[in-house]
Amino acid sequence: MALINFGGVMENVVTREEFSLEKAQAVLKNEVVAVIGYGVQGPGQSLNLRDNGINVIVGQRPDSASWDKAVTDGWVPGQTLFNIEEALQKASIIQYLLSDAGQIQAWPLVKQYLTAGKTLYFSHGFGITFNERSKIIPPADVDVILVAPKGSGTSLRRLFVAGKGINSSYAVYQDATGNAAEKAMALGIAIGSGYLFETSFRNEVYSDLTGERGTLMGAIAGIMEAQYNLLRKRGHSPSEAFNETVEELTQSLMPLIAENGMDWMFANTSTTAQRGALDWKNKFRDAVTPVFEELYDAVISGEEAQRSIDSNSETDYRAKLDAELKEIRESEMWLTGKAVRKLRP
Repeated sequence: MALINFGGVMENVVTREEFSLEKAQAVLKNEVVAVIGYGVQGPGQSLNLRDNGINVIVGQRPDSASWDKAVTDGWVPGQTLFNIEEALQKASIIQYLLSDAGQIQAWPLVKQYLTAGKTLYFSHGFGITFNERSKIIPPADVDVILVAPKGSGTSLRRLFVAGKGINSSYAVYQDATGNAAEKAMALGIAIGSGYLFETSFRNEVYSDLTGERGTLMGAIAGIMEAQYNLLRKRGHSPSEAFNETVEELTQSLMPLIAENGMDWMFANTSTTAQRGALDWKNKFRDAVTPVFEELYDAVISGEEAQRSIDSNSETDYRAKLDAELKEIRESEMWLTGKAVRKLRP
């Protein structure tokens, strides 16, 4: 591991230089990795593993759209693509990449195939951390590990194809064989991680649920709506409101912040922008801090987990979700965004 200074705090990280793909391939050479689920993370992780020379198969329901997508991606029924039960039987490492609700539903079946010495792999700490609610309690004689890419499966695949990588966390919940950490690091490198940082199942899910509801999706969507609506209310056109709220942020500023940091951004804007941003930054921070406190408390209490379990288990969940997404999709703001994207050179 490499010891890296993160803002004055020293942390151990695993890089490709010290844990090479060749080392990962050697660790995994006798393993059969079964990716169960072909939804959000399944395609990216399985395809990257395959391209990196790992013996990987996919388990999916034959009568599903995900099965058809897997076939389109080159997985061959009866050779590298199987129904879930057959894939579980063949696997020595089970990558459990169904949705949180799907994991709960499929757990009685999966547990039957967790024989001694196998490895159960997650990319989200939800089911294990909230096992009083999920009932996902692995047997004591299997390794239980986690590798969580800090981005979508689509991003994981795109960056891999481009010769880059996305950062991932890794954790060991149960080490029955004595080799759990090494397998976690090997799988993390093999799925295409840029580097790996250590966490726990609990910290992963706490930070992940907070991030999704906060700056990654919920908070940023809410802030965008608030500013767009304010500009429209004060007489600005849809195109002007959208460009000042979303387009300039995503197309111009965020790539620069990603490359150089917010400190660089503050130092490389007009003096008017600098003064205004510095004056208002703390006001926004102080305004939203109580909301983040409320959010984090709801996460660690299990309240958010239970809300997810309950809503995702409802028979009309998909219809309700589609209605909420349609409301966003057909709002003036995002219809404007659709038009603006078409005008990009």
